[in-house]
Amino acid sequence: MSANDRPMGKQQPTAAYDSTFLKACRREPVPHTPVWFMRQAGRSLPEYRKVREGIPMLESCMRPELVAEITLQPVRRHNVDAAIYFSDIVVPLKAIGVDLDIKPGVGPVVEKPIRSRADLAQLRDLTPEDVEYVTEAIGLLTAELGETPLIGFAGAPFTLASYLVEGGPSRNHEHTKALMYGDPQLWAELLDRLAEITAAFLKVQIEAGASAVQLFDSWVGALAPADYRRSVMPASTKVFEAVKSYGVPRVHFGVGTGELLGLLGEAGADVVGVDWRVPLDEAARRVGPGKALQGNLDPAVLFSTTEAVETKTQEILDAAAGLEGHIFNLGHGVLPNTDPDALTRLTEYVHTRTAR
Repeated sequence: MSANDRPMGKQQPTAAYDSTFLKACRREPVPHTPVWFMRQAGRSLPEYRKVREGIPMLESCMRPELVAEITLQPVRRHNVDAAIYFSDIVVPLKAIGVDLDIKPGVGPVVEKPIRSRADLAQLRDLTPEDVEYVTEAIGLLTAELGETPLIGFAGAPFTLASYLVEGGPSRNHEHTKALMYGDPQLWAELLDRLAEITAAFLKVQIEAGASAVQLFDSWVGALAPADYRRSVMPASTKVFEAVKSYGVPRVHFGVGTGELLGLLGEAGADVVGVDWRVPLDEAARRVGPGKALQGNLDPAVLFSTTEAVETKTQEILDAAAGLEGHIFNLGHGVLPNTDPDALTRLTEYVHTRTAR
């Protein structure tokens, strides 16, 4: 494909356009299967723990030079094919003034949960000025990364809503589902507003230089397909549509979403992330043609022997052999106590075994 044939959208093709990762997203031939890991920049890396020492999580996300350093660490160490912007899903909510904090050992905690229409007043529009540190950090990153693509990052409307309604992490999402079923109009307004905020956050990242974006819907596996289609998919679709004109690949990932895989693709993603519960060849059948797949090694496998990791990895590569596009990843984020060397060996194994 020549430069004149490239889809331009609002964003000009970057140095990373012909990278292995972006080619796989576009379902084009690749020299090897690209690899990156969700939560690859994090607690599993001693260098991460060192630079984050004494700095609260949300503050870490607002320091451009620190964000850039943390984002680059796994690229340097593991030789992965893409970097993912270091952030947290609640960053855009904090940026617009929602009273929340990330408490160690707990997660995001919201001071005033959304339970009524009046509570929606907390959610004003996000402007680029609210997150100038994101633009600055991505500028630093793209200058350093060169041909290695940077993936933008955002939480999906349902997962953000679940935190806002529950007031924090939840096992059963009882308040969230009570609102969704009991006041569908308020629920629709909440998710629509969150879709606007999320889309604005992703636009800032793309316009600053992100080469792709991933929407994380961490908790959406708690829903049945009919509820997802009716009560969640319109908001996720709105996010994907809002960034479509930029021409960058859009990745959609959720946990425990085997029953939702087809709908995750239907919502507007170019790449559907698959957790470890569904084999990739079966996932491809559920998603249907025209989408690349990402995944899907169980993160816990990395605690086993090198031989066991390679065996499970080869099973995934074999299942992906007939796919139009495949990006190797874990089926969820890197666990905090993972040996970083296991990730480095895994990356090298996938690159070597899939070299064309």
